[in-house]
Amino acid sequence: MRVLALLDGTLADPDSPQIRVDDLGLMRGDGVFETILVVDGKPRELTPHLDRLDRSAAMLDMPTPPRAEFERAVELVIGNWTGGREFALKLVYTRGVEGGDGTGTGFALGMEIGAKVLKQRAEGLSAVTLDRGIEPDLADRAPWLLLGAKSLSYAINMAAIREAERRGAVEVIFTTSNGSVLEGPTSTVILVRGKTLVTPPSKLGILPGTTQYALFRAAERAGWTVSVEPIQTGELYDAEGVFLASSVRKITRVNTLDGKQLPDSSALLTELQGLYESEY
Repeated sequence: MRVLALLDGTLADPDSPQIRVDDLGLMRGDGVFETILVVDGKPRELTPHLDRLDRSAAMLDMPTPPRAEFERAVELVIGNWTGGREFALKLVYTRGVEGGDGTGTGFALGMEIGAKVLKQRAEGLSAVTLDRGIEPDLADRAPWLLLGAKSLSYAINMAAIREAERRGAVEVIFTTSNGSVLEGPTSTVILVRGKTLVTPPSKLGILPGTTQYALFRAAERAGWTVSVEPIQTGELYDAEGVFLASSVRKITRVNTLDGKQLPDSSALLTELQGLYESEY
Protein backbone atom coordinates (compact mmCIF):
# COMPACT_ATOMS: atom_id res chain seq x y z
CA MET A 1 0.00 0.00 0.00
CA ARG A 2 1.09 3.57 -0.74
CA VAL A 3 -0.46 6.98 -0.04
CA LEU A 4 0.78 10.09 -1.85
CA ALA A 5 0.04 13.66 -0.72
CA LEU A 6 1.12 16.80 -2.56
CA LEU A 7 1.99 20.12 -0.97
CA ASP A 8 -1.18 21.75 -2.29
CA GLY A 9 -3.16 19.64 0.19
CA THR A 10 -4.44 17.05 -2.26
CA LEU A 11 -4.01 13.30 -2.55
CA ALA A 12 -2.63 11.87 -5.80
CA ASP A 13 -2.40 8.46 -7.38
CA PRO A 14 1.10 7.05 -6.67
CA ASP A 15 0.77 4.82 -9.74
CA SER A 16 0.27 7.78 -12.09
CA PRO A 17 3.00 10.18 -13.34
CA GLN A 18 3.44 13.11 -10.96
CA ILE A 19 6.96 14.48 -11.60
CA ARG A 20 7.93 16.42 -14.72
CA VAL A 21 10.80 14.87 -16.64
CA ASP A 22 12.77 18.15 -16.41
CA ASP A 23 12.49 18.35 -12.61
CA LEU A 24 15.98 18.94 -11.24
CA GLY A 25 15.42 16.35 -8.54
CA LEU A 26 15.08 13.74 -11.29
CA MET A 27 17.62 15.17 -13.72
CA ARG A 28 20.41 15.94 -11.23
CA GLY A 29 19.41 14.62 -7.83
CA ASP A 30 19.09 18.27 -6.83
CA GLY A 31 16.86 18.04 -3.80
CA VAL A 32 16.52 16.79 -0.24
CA PHE A 33 14.46 14.19 1.59
CA GLU A 34 13.63 12.63 4.94
CA THR A 35 12.16 9.27 5.92
CA ILE A 36 9.99 9.11 9.03
CA LEU A 37 8.66 6.11 10.90
CA VAL A 38 4.93 6.26 11.64
CA VAL A 39 3.60 3.95 14.36
CA ASP A 40 -0.09 3.74 15.26
CA GLY A 41 -0.79 6.95 13.39
CA LYS A 42 1.97 8.95 15.10
CA PRO A 43 5.07 10.16 13.23
CA ARG A 44 8.24 9.69 15.26
CA GLU A 45 10.62 12.65 15.60
CA LEU A 46 8.63 14.74 13.11
CA THR A 47 10.06 18.08 14.22
CA PRO A 48 13.71 16.89 14.14
CA HIS A 49 13.10 15.44 10.68
CA LEU A 50 11.61 18.71 9.42
CA ASP A 51 14.49 20.63 11.03
CA ARG A 52 16.95 18.36 9.25
CA LEU A 53 15.09 18.84 5.96
CA ASP A 54 15.53 22.60 6.43
CA ARG A 55 19.23 22.13 7.23
CA SER A 56 19.83 20.00 4.14
CA ALA A 57 17.99 22.49 1.92
CA ALA A 58 20.10 25.34 3.30
CA MET A 59 23.28 23.40 2.55
CA LEU A 60 22.08 23.06 -1.06
CA ASP A 61 21.20 26.81 -1.22
CA MET A 62 17.57 25.87 -1.78
CA PRO A 63 14.57 27.80 -0.49
CA THR A 64 13.40 26.70 2.94
CA PRO A 65 10.91 23.83 2.54
CA PRO A 66 7.37 25.06 3.34
CA ARG A 67 6.88 23.49 6.75
CA ALA A 68 3.15 24.08 7.10
CA GLU A 69 2.52 22.44 3.74
CA PHE A 70 4.68 19.45 4.64
CA GLU A 71 2.93 19.09 7.99
CA ARG A 72 -0.42 19.13 6.20
CA ALA A 73 0.82 16.49 3.74
CA VAL A 74 2.01 14.32 6.63
CA GLU A 75 -1.42 14.53 8.28
CA LEU A 76 -3.08 13.72 4.96
CA VAL A 77 -1.01 10.58 4.41
CA ILE A 78 -1.49 9.38 7.98
CA GLY A 79 -5.23 10.08 7.85
CA ASN A 80 -5.63 8.01 4.70
CA TRP A 81 -3.35 5.10 5.64
CA THR A 82 -5.26 1.84 6.00
CA GLY A 83 -2.31 -0.57 6.04
CA GLY A 84 -0.28 -1.94 8.94
CA ARG A 85 0.39 -0.16 12.23
CA GLU A 86 3.88 0.85 11.07
CA PHE A 87 4.86 2.47 7.81
CA ALA A 88 7.59 4.62 6.29
CA LEU A 89 6.76 8.20 5.37
CA LYS A 90 9.11 9.85 2.89
CA LEU A 91 9.23 13.63 2.46
CA VAL A 92 10.82 14.90 -0.77
CA TYR A 93 11.61 18.46 -1.83
CA THR A 94 13.41 19.30 -5.09
CA ARG A 95 14.65 22.52 -6.65
CA GLY A 96 11.82 22.30 -9.15
CA VAL A 97 11.87 22.28 -12.93
CA GLU A 98 14.85 23.47 -14.92
CA GLY A 99 14.30 27.02 -16.14
CA GLY A 100 11.23 27.44 -13.95
CA ASP A 101 10.31 30.17 -11.50
CA GLY A 102 12.18 28.59 -8.61
CA THR A 103 9.18 26.88 -7.05
CA GLY A 104 10.22 23.57 -5.56
CA THR A 105 8.51 20.24 -6.02
CA GLY A 106 7.44 18.49 -2.83
CA PHE A 107 5.39 15.55 -1.67
CA ALA A 108 4.89 13.04 1.14
CA LEU A 109 4.68 9.33 0.35
CA GLY A 110 3.59 6.63 2.77
CA MET A 111 4.99 3.14 2.05
CA GLU A 112 4.87 -0.27 3.64
CA ILE A 113 7.99 -1.50 5.42
CA GLY A 114 9.66 -4.34 3.53
CA ALA A 115 10.17 -7.84 4.89
CA LYS A 116 13.96 -7.47 4.59
CA VAL A 117 13.97 -4.54 7.00
CA LEU A 118 11.79 -6.38 9.51
CA LYS A 119 14.10 -9.40 9.34
CA GLN A 120 17.19 -7.24 9.93
CA ARG A 121 15.53 -5.63 12.96
CA ALA A 122 15.00 -9.07 14.47
CA GLU A 123 18.09 -10.99 13.39
CA GLY A 124 20.77 -8.36 12.80
CA LEU A 125 22.98 -8.10 9.74
CA SER A 126 26.45 -8.45 8.28
CA ALA A 127 28.45 -5.37 7.30
CA VAL A 128 31.76 -4.35 5.80
CA THR A 129 33.82 -1.21 6.30
CA LEU A 130 34.44 0.85 3.16
CA ASP A 131 36.66 3.89 2.72
CA ARG A 132 34.49 6.93 1.89
CA GLY A 133 37.56 8.67 0.47
CA ILE A 134 37.32 11.71 2.73
CA GLU A 135 39.41 13.15 5.55
CA PRO A 136 38.02 14.10 8.98
CA ASP A 137 38.14 17.87 8.32
CA LEU A 138 36.88 17.78 4.73
CA ALA A 139 33.34 18.88 5.61
CA ASP A 140 34.70 22.20 6.89
CA ARG A 141 37.24 22.64 4.09
CA ALA A 142 34.87 21.78 1.24
CA PRO A 143 31.24 22.61 2.11
CA TRP A 144 30.30 22.33 -1.58
CA LEU A 145 30.66 18.55 -1.25
CA LEU A 146 27.49 18.65 0.89
CA LEU A 147 28.82 16.16 3.40
CA GLY A 148 26.14 15.72 6.04
CA ALA A 149 23.28 16.84 3.79
CA LYS A 150 20.46 14.38 3.13
CA SER A 151 20.28 15.04 -0.59
CA LEU A 152 18.61 12.98 -3.30
CA SER A 153 22.06 12.19 -4.73
CA TYR A 154 22.31 8.71 -3.21
CA ALA A 155 24.09 6.91 -6.05
CA ILE A 156 27.33 6.53 -4.06
CA ASN A 157 25.47 5.14 -1.05
CA MET A 158 23.66 2.57 -3.19
CA ALA A 159 26.90 1.65 -4.98
CA ALA A 160 28.42 0.97 -1.56
CA ILE A 161 25.56 -1.39 -0.68
CA ARG A 162 26.15 -3.28 -3.93
CA GLU A 163 29.86 -3.54 -3.08
CA ALA A 164 28.94 -4.95 0.33
CA GLU A 165 26.78 -7.57 -1.36
CA ARG A 166 29.68 -8.50 -3.64
CA ARG A 167 31.68 -9.10 -0.46
CA GLY A 168 29.01 -11.31 1.06
CA ALA A 169 27.46 -8.70 3.38
CA VAL A 170 24.34 -6.53 3.26
CA GLU A 171 25.43 -3.26 4.88
CA VAL A 172 28.31 -0.78 5.02
CA ILE A 173 30.04 1.27 7.66
CA PHE A 174 31.87 4.13 5.95
CA THR A 175 35.27 5.25 7.25
CA THR A 176 37.60 8.13 6.53
CA SER A 177 40.91 7.54 4.77
CA ASN A 178 42.67 7.42 8.15
CA GLY A 179 40.25 4.83 9.60
CA SER A 180 37.83 7.02 11.54
CA VAL A 181 34.26 5.68 11.59
CA LEU A 182 31.62 7.76 9.81
CA GLU A 183 28.14 6.29 9.24
CA GLY A 184 26.20 3.76 7.22
CA PRO A 185 24.69 4.66 3.82
CA THR A 186 21.30 5.05 5.52
CA SER A 187 22.11 4.79 9.23
CA THR A 188 24.03 6.10 12.23
CA VAL A 189 26.72 3.95 13.88
CA ILE A 190 26.49 3.32 17.64
CA LEU A 191 29.13 1.48 19.65
CA VAL A 192 28.65 0.09 23.17
CA ARG A 193 31.41 0.17 25.80
CA GLY A 194 30.12 -1.04 29.16
CA LYS A 195 27.27 1.32 30.06
CA THR A 196 28.35 3.92 27.51
CA LEU A 197 26.89 4.54 24.07
CA VAL A 198 29.21 6.21 21.57
CA THR A 199 28.52 7.69 18.13
CA PRO A 200 30.79 9.70 15.80
CA PRO A 201 30.40 13.51 15.68
CA SER A 202 28.47 15.10 12.82
CA LYS A 203 31.35 17.56 12.26
CA LEU A 204 33.05 14.73 10.37
CA GLY A 205 30.52 15.34 7.61
CA ILE A 206 27.83 12.85 8.56
CA LEU A 207 24.11 13.18 9.04
CA PRO A 208 22.92 13.90 12.61
CA GLY A 209 20.81 10.86 13.48
CA THR A 210 17.24 11.37 14.70
CA THR A 211 16.86 7.76 15.91
CA GLN A 212 20.28 7.81 17.54
CA TYR A 213 19.36 11.03 19.34
CA ALA A 214 16.10 9.53 20.61
CA LEU A 215 17.96 6.48 21.90
CA PHE A 216 20.56 8.65 23.64
CA ARG A 217 17.84 10.68 25.36
CA ALA A 218 16.23 7.53 26.73
CA ALA A 219 19.57 5.95 27.67
CA GLU A 220 20.67 8.98 29.68
CA ARG A 221 17.43 8.91 31.67
CA ALA A 222 18.06 5.23 32.39
CA GLY A 223 21.54 5.90 33.77
CA TRP A 224 23.67 5.24 30.71
CA THR A 225 26.53 7.51 29.69
CA VAL A 226 26.34 8.78 26.12
CA SER A 227 29.23 10.23 24.17
CA VAL A 228 29.71 11.84 20.76
CA GLU A 229 33.35 11.30 19.86
CA PRO A 230 35.57 9.91 17.09
CA ILE A 231 35.69 6.13 16.79
CA GLN A 232 38.50 4.25 15.09
CA THR A 233 37.64 1.25 12.95
CA GLY A 234 39.61 -1.11 15.18
CA GLU A 235 37.37 -0.26 18.12
CA LEU A 236 34.36 -1.78 16.38
CA TYR A 237 35.75 -5.31 16.45
CA ASP A 238 36.33 -5.25 20.23
CA ALA A 239 33.16 -3.41 21.28
CA GLU A 240 30.47 -5.14 23.32
CA GLY A 241 28.04 -4.24 20.56
CA VAL A 242 27.88 -2.39 17.26
CA PHE A 243 24.49 -1.11 16.14
CA LEU A 244 23.04 0.81 13.21
CA ALA A 245 20.23 3.25 13.97
CA SER A 246 17.79 4.54 11.39
CA SER A 247 14.18 5.68 11.36
CA VAL A 248 12.62 2.65 9.70
CA ARG A 249 15.09 -0.05 10.73
CA LYS A 250 15.15 1.35 14.30
CA ILE A 251 18.08 -0.19 16.28
CA THR A 252 19.75 -3.07 14.41
CA ARG A 253 22.74 -5.07 15.60
CA VAL A 254 25.78 -5.84 13.46
CA ASN A 255 26.56 -9.56 13.75
CA THR A 256 29.64 -9.76 11.55
CA LEU A 257 31.96 -7.01 10.34
CA ASP A 258 34.43 -7.53 7.51
CA GLY A 259 33.82 -11.26 7.83
CA LYS A 260 34.66 -11.29 11.55
CA GLN A 261 32.10 -12.51 14.07
CA LEU A 262 31.30 -9.82 16.63
CA PRO A 263 30.33 -10.58 20.25
CA ASP A 264 26.74 -11.70 20.74
CA SER A 265 24.84 -8.48 21.42
CA SER A 266 21.30 -9.89 21.34
CA ALA A 267 20.71 -9.06 25.03
CA LEU A 268 22.04 -5.55 24.49
CA LEU A 269 19.78 -5.17 21.47
CA THR A 270 16.72 -6.02 23.54
CA GLU A 271 17.72 -3.43 26.14
CA LEU A 272 18.45 -0.71 23.59
CA GLN A 273 15.26 -1.40 21.68
CA GLY A 274 13.34 -1.10 24.94
CA LEU A 275 14.99 2.21 25.72
CA TYR A 276 14.22 3.55 22.24
CA GLU A 277 10.56 2.46 22.44
CA SER A 278 10.25 4.07 25.87
CA GLU A 279 10.52 7.48 24.13
CA TYR A 280 7.11 6.91 22.56
